Amino acid sequence: MDVRPCADAGLLFELATLDEVLALAAAVRNADLDGVVDVVPAARSLLLRTVPGTDLRGLRKLVLDLPLDVAATRRAGGTIEIPVVYDGPDLGEVARQTGLTPEEVVAAHTGSEWTVGFGGFAPGFAYLAGGDPRLTVARRPIARTRVPAGSVGLAGEFSGIYPRESPGGWQLIGRTDVVLWDADRDPPALLQPGSRVRFVQVERLSGEPRPPARRAPVIDGPRVLEVLATGAQALVQDLGRPGHAATGVGASGAADRCALRLANRLVANPEDAAAIEVTFGGLAVRAGSDLRAPLLVALTGAPAPATVDGKPVGHNALVRLGPGQTLRLGTPPTGLRTYLAVRGGIDVPPLLGSRATDVLAGFGPTPLQPGTVLPIGPEPDAHPLLDVAPVAPPPADTVTLRAVLGPRADWVHDPASLHGSTWTVSDRSDRVGMRLIGGGLTRCRDEELPSEGMVRGAIQVPPGGEPVLFLADHPVTGGYPVVAVVLDADVDRAAQVRPGQRIRFRLVDEP
Repeated sequence: MDVRPCADAGLLFELATLDEVLALAAAVRNADLDGVVDVVPAARSLLLRTVPGTDLRGLRKLVLDLPLDVAATRRAGGTIEIPVVYDGPDLGEVARQTGLTPEEVVAAHTGSEWTVGFGGFAPGFAYLAGGDPRLTVARRPIARTRVPAGSVGLAGEFSGIYPRESPGGWQLIGRTDVVLWDADRDPPALLQPGSRVRFVQVERLSGEPRPPARRAPVIDGPRVLEVLATGAQALVQDLGRPGHAATGVGASGAADRCALRLANRLVANPEDAAAIEVTFGGLAVRAGSDLRAPLLVALTGAPAPATVDGKPVGHNALVRLGPGQTLRLGTPPTGLRTYLAVRGGIDVPPLLGSRATDVLAGFGPTPLQPGTVLPIGPEPDAHPLLDVAPVAPPPADTVTLRAVLGPRADWVHDPASLHGSTWTVSDRSDRVGMRLIGGGLTRCRDEELPSEGMVRGAIQVPPGGEPVLFLADHPVTGGYPVVAVVLDADVDRAAQVRPGQRIRFRLVDEP
């Protein structure tokens, strides 16, 4: 078993087969090891995401000493039958690639027992392995911009079902109406790692698959904020929902966790209380007109100029918002994301224990829009301890981020060139990842890397050579090599870097 570090964010264990991956994942979960916050199985590897500061050398030894029972893991769980109408638009292309007739493709797909390996790009999406090896096919050269929910596809050695409408490049051979993800079900994902799946050909389906649920806030009382304007983007965020990556659910949460924690500390909330994350200013909110007492709020992160009913108010400071008063944010001179915390927290319904919005997965509260009314929770027992926090604003010039060479550094010609180059942040960057332009990083290997778990801070290199630094809403797994990983503390700094701004990486020793 080869072990590759991912900076201070975790460890990647390489194994020979998917069965061994699932057996090790089961052993780690049963051992309940300190510091492990997520167990992410993939095609030939297992990623353990950890709390920063975890003794990774000690964890490595503990995991390597765990006994693996592959046979017991294979016996665990039941078999799930999936009804499929085989009328997909790529059925003929799969027949051409495999040399089979369309009828033989269907027979091969239904004639195998598949195993749920690992989660993918959306809650409920699972990579299914162990099918007929003749069904190994290449992805489409150009991905579709829209794949309907319930589409059944093939890619490489895997089969999968799209739980919701999304872009995708798999070869589509059929469709099903099975509900793969239901937030009110326990567990929410129908397909759990290690479970077995059989596809059953049917002539018709009974209905259409439902998209993942988004629960509407319950307004009960006068403590509310009404959204009047959102600017480029405004989202409800907390510290995220780690622990569910195996079923395709990323941790998500605030892009700049330090700024969120500071905002909550200022108003004496628990540090994981939900707040509003505002991208590039432009937010306007109005306090409920029936408030019995002012709302206590705080703004942190990018220092967007703020007013209450036209009067300037401070940043990193306590602000009182009386009944019917309006708070407006301008454009921050530096930084990208501003956080608005309200004493009591934004009290929208949680999903899997978190109120965070994951924009990649379309999971969690809906992005805020004018007219949205947000309930505010009851005030905590603790009281604020200071009025202003002396915190420096995000820099406007070149930002240096500390990074450690990653598990796939050997996939590029000169990984040290990451350190010696200055990169420009593309305007295509978002909460999923910071896309970088410039530098001299080129790949030396062209083969496809089996999908493996991803961490926040991973620097992934697609075939074109322009790196992507993964941020809060990164995919659970990915198939491009991770050549370096930014230290966890510096990922928060990265979240405040604007498009057009420059960054440099400083390679440091393993933590």
